[in-house]
Amino acid sequence: MARRETYSDSFTGEADKRIRLILGEGGDTEKGRSLRRILLNVIKNELTPRQKEIIVLYYFKDMDIPNISSRLGVTSQAVSKVMCRARLRIFHVLQYYF
Repeated sequence: MARRETYSDSFTGEADKRIRLILGEGGDTEKGRSLRRILLNVIKNELTPRQKEIIVLYYFKDMDIPNISSRLGVTSQAVSKVMCRARLRIFHVLQYYF
């Protein structure tokens, strides 16, 4: 029987890059600061408490998915799925601003 590969935090998709850009160096201009403020409001007001917790741990506390999963007592796949849903929700709401 084939061994299952263990989960690794290798997500480096475009959504992740865009969010990190907005939260990081993207705030140098007026437009960047405005976009960062909108993103923070979306995270605060539009996500579920679990989604907020995971997004904060991942983007603001720089924790990886396996560390988040052990901290919250859930599987890495569950953390990844919640992050995916949160990102989709964030981009769904952000599209109304642009």
